[in-house]
Amino acid sequence: MRLDWNRGGLAEGLRCYCAGEFFVAHEYWEGVWLETQEPEKTFLQALIQIAAAFHHFQRGNQQGATSLLRAALRRLEPYPVSFGGISLTPLCEEIREWLRALEAGHVPSRLPFPQILLGK
Repeated sequence: MRLDWNRGGLAEGLRCYCAGEFFVAHEYWEGVWLETQEPEKTFLQALIQIAAAFHHFQRGNQQGATSLLRAALRRLEPYPVSFGGISLTPLCEEIREWLRALEAGHVPSRLPFPQILLGK
């Protein structure tokens, strides 16, 4: 299945994610995830977990954010540098930066939220 980030639930979810509306992004992507098969299903699950992590972070739940980011990274690491139209190398590195800060007990207020960049 080809993931289309230019329309429908994926596009709306990406727009919401980029606007910091992480819960709404999660909801859009979950709607697509429910109808997706592997290997795209696990990939989308990781993106949903990233959105959910930052929703938790916004609500002050750093432990929940940390746990979800770890799970998302575990799911993304087996994929190639670009998958489903998303560049994964910068995304995974930004998630690792967040995890380092969170696990050190820092509130990463100066770190931008990881970007989900369209790739090949």
